[in-house]
Amino acid sequence: MFELDVRSRKPIYEQLITNIKQLIVSNVLQPDEKLPSVRMLSKQLTINPNTIQKAYRELEREGYLYSASRKGYFVAPIELVSNDQKLSELKEHIQELLKEAVYFGLTKDELERWFNEIQEGGASSDPNRKSDEDI
Repeated sequence: MFELDVRSRKPIYEQLITNIKQLIVSNVLQPDEKLPSVRMLSKQLTINPNTIQKAYRELEREGYLYSASRKGYFVAPIELVSNDQKLSELKEHIQELLKEAVYFGLTKDELERWFNEIQEGGASSDPNRKSDEDI
C-alpha cells in the first residue's frame, strides 16, 4: 500500500505523508475509512512508530485525517478540508514547481497536455511520454 524509499533524501515521514495524500486524492482511501494503526503499520513497514505518528499528526493538521479517541485515524470527509486554504497552499507549491519546469524547458502546450491527462484520469507517470497528438 505504501512505497517508501529508504535511500531517498526525503525523510520517511514525508514520504508517508505524500503516499497517504496520493491515496486520498485518487480515491483509493475513502472518506471515513480507517487507516492502519500506528503499531500495525510500524511492524508492516519496519519503521519507528514515532515516524508514523508524526506523519498521521501532520496529515490531521492539514485536514486529510481525523482521529477518534482510542479508535485510530480516519480519512477526513471532504467537507472538513478547507478548499480555499488548500488551493492557496497548492498554488504556492505549483508555482515553485512550474518555475523549475519552465527552466528545464516545459512549454505551455506540454503543461496543458499534462493537465488534460490528469483531468481525464490518465495521468502519466512519465512527463516526457509523447501523446497521440505528438505522434
